[in-house]
Amino acid sequence: MDFDLSKKHCFYFNEISMIPRGSGNERGISDYVASFAEKHGFEYVQDDILNVIVHKPASEGYEDHEPVMLQAHMDMVCEKNKDVEHDFEKDPLDLYTEDGWLKARGTTLGADDGYGVAYMLAILDDPDLKHPDLYCYFTVMEEIGLVGASRLKKSDLHGKRYINLDGGGEVVTCVSSSGGARVEIVFPVTKEKNAKPAYRLSVRGLSGGHSASKIHLEKGNANILAVRILKELQEKGMDVQLCDFDGGLKYNAIPREADAVFASSTAYEELKKEITESTGKIAAELEFSDAGFFTIFEKAESETVIAKDCSDHFLNYLFLMPNGFQHRSMSVEGLTVASLNAGVIRTKENEISLMDLVRSPLASHTDELLMKMRLLGNVFHARVNVGERYGGWNYSAESGLREKLREVLLDHGTKLKERATHGGLECGIFKALDPELDIITYGPIAFGEHTPEEKLDLASFDRAYGVLCELLEKL
Repeated sequence: MDFDLSKKHCFYFNEISMIPRGSGNERGISDYVASFAEKHGFEYVQDDILNVIVHKPASEGYEDHEPVMLQAHMDMVCEKNKDVEHDFEKDPLDLYTEDGWLKARGTTLGADDGYGVAYMLAILDDPDLKHPDLYCYFTVMEEIGLVGASRLKKSDLHGKRYINLDGGGEVVTCVSSSGGARVEIVFPVTKEKNAKPAYRLSVRGLSGGHSASKIHLEKGNANILAVRILKELQEKGMDVQLCDFDGGLKYNAIPREADAVFASSTAYEELKKEITESTGKIAAELEFSDAGFFTIFEKAESETVIAKDCSDHFLNYLFLMPNGFQHRSMSVEGLTVASLNAGVIRTKENEISLMDLVRSPLASHTDELLMKMRLLGNVFHARVNVGERYGGWNYSAESGLREKLREVLLDHGTKLKERATHGGLECGIFKALDPELDIITYGPIAFGEHTPEEKLDLASFDRAYGVLCELLEKL
């Protein structure tokens, strides 16, 4: 299968691949879309954050049909192999084909979500396509927190039917996604001169994973497990006073490693014996979910120690705080509908901070978990700062769009597959703006997104575009 530039969707994918468009660097691609709209005589809006909304009037005979909103994000994740010289700020992607797949030499391809952008440009550029009023939303900074979509207002929406083009699989559509909130929990600390022996407890060997797709698998959270072991020492009457705590790398990744330095008047051998016992118990609990877990206990040095009350406030909060999987869906098999992830802990001069991520398609679940975190903060003198919060898309058994897509795919001899995710999608932002929206996601088969191994199935790219055009004609 060739990458045939005579096909409009292939032509526009190639065009946008020549424009650097990493998250936060979308001026070029946004201006390209705006210029495209001007050239074709379409009404458009380019907002201050560089989202672009383009309106294409209904084709003849479709003037009285309900409008349809199409949407894709313009930004891409910029990753490359170490031996590749590529400047994502200015260099075009080096596209090539191999065995029916479109790839980029040594870098991410940007099929996520370049295929959606290309589809919309091709549809806008097709004078013969039959369709209702179309509003095409080209959003920015999706990959770094759904930023562009979150800046939209309800008045920016035009219609009740919304097709998100950031969902691959060709015969797959998403039916639910989580909203969420980023939370920073700050524990003020006072440091004192340390006069006791210091030790380091390190949690290692955990497999981690994305806090959306892996949170239900009962994987160990290194931050939580380190705190648990220290609390078990205290429960047995041993002296534990933190000097430093560092764990996790990203707020949306289950922490694999954590290091706690603490001072104690309890003898080293006694501490080691109890830590070994706690490690054994936890390892047994994780036997089938995170079998690589182990700890390292060793002597350390620390000139300062965190005041006892501050140290206890932090340990008690983390020990009692809800974390991980909380609720599952009763309508979609295997779908998590509420979770938290104690992602990143850092010790600074005057504070310990915890970055946590709460996820749920239901605002009520998010509200409940945030309330618990705030109440614990009141008890243990922590500031709970709720940062960016984005909406969720809860599953609905009825969807006219989904049934139309099912009909089109059946005409092609295939069955529609439904998928739900605990991750966040721009669909949730749109749904929060208008709860009455009917939503589907659609796109071709692609693999390896966010890595230099990313590839797009060219045959699927063609077929899915044809299905999308047929769907618009039926709407």
